[in-house]
Amino acid sequence: MMQIRRSEARGQADHGWLQSHHSFSFADYFDPAWMGWGNLRVINEDRIAPGTGFGTHGHRDMEIISYVLKGNLAHRDSMGNVQGIVPGEVQRMSAGTGVRHSEFNHDPAGQTHFLQIWIEPDRLGVEPGYEQKRFDDAEKRGRLRLVAAPGGESGAVALHADARMYAGLFDGQERDRLALSGGRKAYVHLVRGELTVNGQRLCGGDALALDAEPAIELGEGIDAEVLVFDLQP
Repeated sequence: MMQIRRSEARGQADHGWLQSHHSFSFADYFDPAWMGWGNLRVINEDRIAPGTGFGTHGHRDMEIISYVLKGNLAHRDSMGNVQGIVPGEVQRMSAGTGVRHSEFNHDPAGQTHFLQIWIEPDRLGVEPGYEQKRFDDAEKRGRLRLVAAPGGESGAVALHADARMYAGLFDGQERDRLALSGGRKAYVHLVRGELTVNGQRLCGGDALALDAEPAIELGEGIDAEVLVFDLQP
């Protein structure tokens, strides 16, 4: 089974300093048909205006991934981490028993554009943790590169969740295939460009939700950047 989730069907929020699109129900946006997919709970596409950001706030019992597309996301948290996150880097924060953090765009002129992703953990009450790694374009060119996974397999950032996140760049004749175990769910979010996924043509912001499909087939890209999630049922 496959369902297309078009970009324009997502929830939207305009806070002035923040423009946000919600793939799943979040804050004031509620759609009972899109509460999440498997253990993927949130994909928010956020654009933060220059010199603004999210003040200090708290999270618990969630695996939170930041994937920056443009600009520099300044992160500060109660674990003592003070980091800038730029395109090509993946940040994972395990909220666990509780963590407080802020995210800010210090650029006085440029926008920061990023995806914040929440995945439900496989157990509650873990010790809060932080990890950040860079994955160069060459690792993602014409293939899906594992960037977040249980235990940090294959050099990915480590998740406390039964989920894997891949990133890929596709253009022209570049193709890849990801086999899925029986009964698994998957979610393909096209960050930018155009891409054909399992015969469905997607444009930037579109997604394809899959349930119990044998594989994901990607190709016919036009300057495409894509995230693929292999998820528990």
